[in-house]
Amino acid sequence: MKLFGTDGVRGEAGTFLTAELAMKVAMAAGIYFKAHSKTNKILIGKDTRRSGYMIENAIVSGLTAIGYDVVQIGPMPTPAIAYITENMRCDAGIMISASHNSYEDNGIKFFDGCGDKLSHSVEEEIEKIYHNSELLQDAHVRGKEIGKAKRIDDVIGRYIVQLKNSFPRELSLKDMRIVLDTANGAGYIVGPTVLEELGAEVIVLHNKPDGFNINEGCGALHTKDLCESVIKYRADLGIALDGDADRVVIVDENGEVVDGDQLLGALGAYMSERGALKGGGVVSTVMSNKALEDFMGENGLKLLRSDVGDKNVLELMKQEKINFGGEQSGHVIISDFAKTGDGLVCALQVLALLLETKQKASKALRPFKLYPQKLVNINVKVKKPIGEIEGLESKLEELEKDGVHHLIRYSGTENKLRVLLECKDAKNMNHRMDEMVEFFQKALNA
Repeated sequence: MKLFGTDGVRGEAGTFLTAELAMKVAMAAGIYFKAHSKTNKILIGKDTRRSGYMIENAIVSGLTAIGYDVVQIGPMPTPAIAYITENMRCDAGIMISASHNSYEDNGIKFFDGCGDKLSHSVEEEIEKIYHNSELLQDAHVRGKEIGKAKRIDDVIGRYIVQLKNSFPRELSLKDMRIVLDTANGAGYIVGPTVLEELGAEVIVLHNKPDGFNINEGCGALHTKDLCESVIKYRADLGIALDGDADRVVIVDENGEVVDGDQLLGALGAYMSERGALKGGGVVSTVMSNKALEDFMGENGLKLLRSDVGDKNVLELMKQEKINFGGEQSGHVIISDFAKTGDGLVCALQVLALLLETKQKASKALRPFKLYPQKLVNINVKVKKPIGEIEGLESKLEELEKDGVHHLIRYSGTENKLRVLLECKDAKNMNHRMDEMVEFFQKALNA
């Protein structure tokens, strides 16, 4: 059984992600980190899902059973775990979250002692240990060697200070009215706190988690309430986080969602003008709109593309010594301030851009027009290898002859096929998408 997907271990809590699996994964990871241990401490945070209690306790049991001391800090954004792990000199950090998925799912994400997500090779090592029953059994300790666990409730202050330090000290949000949707998730305390401490008037939506309402009709994937509230309260900006606050969606003063590629372009150009952009370019993914690439080129900057996943974006950023990148979906990494996608860090840079340029969001965050692009997620019964789907090759050749750019891949966390088409002729693109959806539904769900 394969454990790790595109972003840690993820699946339905209680079926795939059981207490037993969580404990064994924790033990396997602990055995790996023990070989590189400096402090014998591992940090654990989580989002607001009910199943987080079950998984957290199982992870604590697994780690203490092999002699690790555990620090539990409760509901906290994923990027906070990355930051606090390094700040508290822990050997590793663990975030219990399924990000933007509904409450039924949960997941386990790992960070090393530097606050970085694990490489694929390290994940493979942990997976090998997980499947080695003898090694797991031999790792148990006894007596005074058994680890201890303690809960700390005040570390949120460290992350709040880090967020505020990412915002230019000479600026203030005192004249800004902001609507913030925390998705009933991990950012429900820290998000409003930071914006209010920087002077903003904040209207907060969906900040009453009950264990089951995370991402439910709200947050970065469901922006209807946010868009309506921006207009209702005549706000300057709307900000939507996802369940673990590593993703952000921005809504302008007209209640319109800002496309993720336009956001990357606006922030990239802004950082370049301020002399804050390193490496002469921006990293995005293969899913980004060609118009972003053209805009970067017009501004004397390069656009590099990685595979999908913020981990892949960050790896390419490190290789090219670039400090800014992200995904169309709202994972934005500004590595001067965060080791992973951070919705609040990104939102604060957007606010700084608006204040320094003295422009409204509708203008400042749309520096170029997008080429027509459409993404459709198709539910599939079986993830048959794409190269083995009969008739697909000729279909793709037709698209290419017709000037339609395509990207087809399976979701790393769900039974879905993602089909992305891009073409300068929107009518032709929509027609071709209808054809492709019909083709895949027959080919993969027959």
